[in-house]
Amino acid sequence: MVSKRLMGAWVFFDFLLLSAGIVSLVLSFVWRKPDLLINLSISNADLTAGLILGIFLIATFFLSIGAIVQRNYVTIGLVLLNWMLILDALVILVIGTFIWFATLKEEDNFHARFAAQSATNRIGIQDKLGCCGYFNLTDLVEIGGSVCSSQAAVTALNTTCVLPIIDFADVTLNDMFTTVYGFMAVVICMFLASLCVIKKRNEDERFKKIDAKRGGKGFV
Repeated sequence: MVSKRLMGAWVFFDFLLLSAGIVSLVLSFVWRKPDLLINLSISNADLTAGLILGIFLIATFFLSIGAIVQRNYVTIGLVLLNWMLILDALVILVIGTFIWFATLKEEDNFHARFAAQSATNRIGIQDKLGCCGYFNLTDLVEIGGSVCSSQAAVTALNTTCVLPIIDFADVTLNDMFTTVYGFMAVVICMFLASLCVIKKRNEDERFKKIDAKRGGKGFV
């Protein structure tokens, strides 16, 4: 029969799989709350991708429960589980790469996002980061708030927002795709653990059949 150590490892990785799904699902909702810098750094496409990933991982967990409780000779559930894990790995790879690719052209990408903000939001971002404008003091600058209250204040400050925005976004996006790629390790370990369980169950059934042919005498 499958050893307790192997089953313990399988359950452990299955729990990590569920945890990864919950984290992805929860953050995709939490990061939708009003927050000037988070909303600027993380797009709706990123949040939707996180939601999809969370659903996939949690669905895989429930499939794993149905697969593992089958009788030893029924391994089709575990086989289906491994195919689902392969699909999870592909989803993780696509989403992680999508987020990583967005970090390659941050200056231009966030210039477009900054331009798409309302005047009120741009003033809020300027106040929060202590800067005025984007690439220069005349690029998308908004007069108002406590930091860029007048043209004279803008000129005196002489600090643009491109670097503070990129610094914040870079840390946020790097943390995101590193976490997503980290889920890949959980999926791979779960895949390998399931393969081991399938192999052990098949071995047990083969020996049972051999034993039955020998009249139940077993092996010497």
